[in-house]
Amino acid sequence: MRTVTGPTDHVVVVGAGLSGLACALHLLGAGRRVTLVERDAGPGGRAGRVGLGDYLVDTGPTVLTMPQLADEAFAAVGERLDRHVELVPLHPAYRAAFADGSSLDVHTDGDAMEAEVRRFAGPAEAAGYRRLRTWLERLYRAQMRRFIDTNFDSPLQLAHPDLARLAALGGFGRLDGRIGRFLSDARLRRVFSFQALYAGVAPARALAAYAVIAYMDTVAGVWFPKGGMHALPRAMADVAAGAGAELRRQAEVSALERSAGRVRAVRLASGERIPCDAVVLTCELPAAHRLLGRAPRRPVPLRHSPSAVVLHAGTDRTWPQLAHHTLSFGAAWERTFEELTRSGTLMSDPSLLITRPTTHDASLAPPGRHLHYVLAPCPNTDIGPSAAAWRDLGPRYRDRLVAELERRGLDGFANSVEKELLVTPLDWTAQGHAAGSPFSVSHTFAQTGPFRPRNLVRGLDNVVLAGCGTTPGVGVPTVLISGKLAAARVTGGRARAPRAGRPAYRRPSTPTGAGAHDPS
Repeated sequence: MRTVTGPTDHVVVVGAGLSGLACALHLLGAGRRVTLVERDAGPGGRAGRVGLGDYLVDTGPTVLTMPQLADEAFAAVGERLDRHVELVPLHPAYRAAFADGSSLDVHTDGDAMEAEVRRFAGPAEAAGYRRLRTWLERLYRAQMRRFIDTNFDSPLQLAHPDLARLAALGGFGRLDGRIGRFLSDARLRRVFSFQALYAGVAPARALAAYAVIAYMDTVAGVWFPKGGMHALPRAMADVAAGAGAELRRQAEVSALERSAGRVRAVRLASGERIPCDAVVLTCELPAAHRLLGRAPRRPVPLRHSPSAVVLHAGTDRTWPQLAHHTLSFGAAWERTFEELTRSGTLMSDPSLLITRPTTHDASLAPPGRHLHYVLAPCPNTDIGPSAAAWRDLGPRYRDRLVAELERRGLDGFANSVEKELLVTPLDWTAQGHAAGSPFSVSHTFAQTGPFRPRNLVRGLDNVVLAGCGTTPGVGVPTVLISGKLAAARVTGGRARAPRAGRPAYRRPSTPTGAGAHDPS
């Protein structure tokens, strides 16, 4: 594995999102001095927090899987995740609601899910689910160490027996077809293939290897941090500070001072200069490329994942048919992905993710009130409406979403809203996300593994990238890995990859760190 050359005693990490925080903790554990530079008022990056009156809203991810990856970062400095964040395992992980009026609770426990599939679709599908679960576990074992939790220097690293194992498992076939070998019910196939949208590829075109995301969602377990998802980066930042990191808030980086093929200092917009031995850039790829003065040459331009419209609504009521996470599927499926990834039109029959964090933490809303987070995928601004077009389109689309929610059984939703925040590709663009997408570079074959933007920077000996735009990719588990991999580029070390199967996550003792119960 190639590593940063020369001295690495003091590392500046630009960006205190999940990847930057994970990187900082692993660097601190390896004895480096770390300065975290964050442009916002607090840590979190995408996993931020805003207040809508007395409602406390997570602005980014709402689904937490593979918490042992965060635990690895805490363990690097002798700490434990469960001492600082109280995690609630979600049962069910999701509720899937379909256009025909049927619904299915998605359990990560194998016996519970087998019984639910039997109730929903009969014994043959239940048996198919068991075979699918076994396949997902084997797929995870074949991929995690060699293709996800690894630093690539060359495509030649793919030449390994694990590649043959992955091929034997059908990992290079198509996701939709592979899931169909186990399940014939179209509704069930959606539950185990919608995750391809995270990768920015339609299930009919995605590699079956991407079913590893379904493993994380439907086998490994889903958790909710008390205090909201923002409690995780809050706790990581507090632990990093306790381990000696200096966190510079509201400090925007304006330039990198370079000489002789190395960055010698980071300059802030305030004019301050921070000398350093190495730099880890976790900001968005366009921002990183601006600081570096160039973007790497690629045979074809980068393709970005679909974007999303998110409606955060503080309401005076809720609806009993909603679980903590509810997948509300429209009748359309193939057409939906065609609209999102090719034609660039808004979903004509939307599939939605509805999250109600107050299901497990009432303190996020005033007494007797509830929070609902409604995510509607939409085309990115490269193929769909421009960022500017969303100024007028956004309010209209918000009304369409609310009408659709009421049509799907959330009666009175429009009148229940007391506070709201609408986020569209216009807002993602303003935050610096390329193509107006918070899901970054899509996971086509040409943008995965050794073909994804590398985390080492050609021409500079001491600069590393981290975050969802580089290795290994998009999602909370993968950006935590990204931070660890970036730290390994600096230190030359490697942490143990998480083992397959149910993670050995410790149940919380009495939480002691900030972010355990404090939702502010």
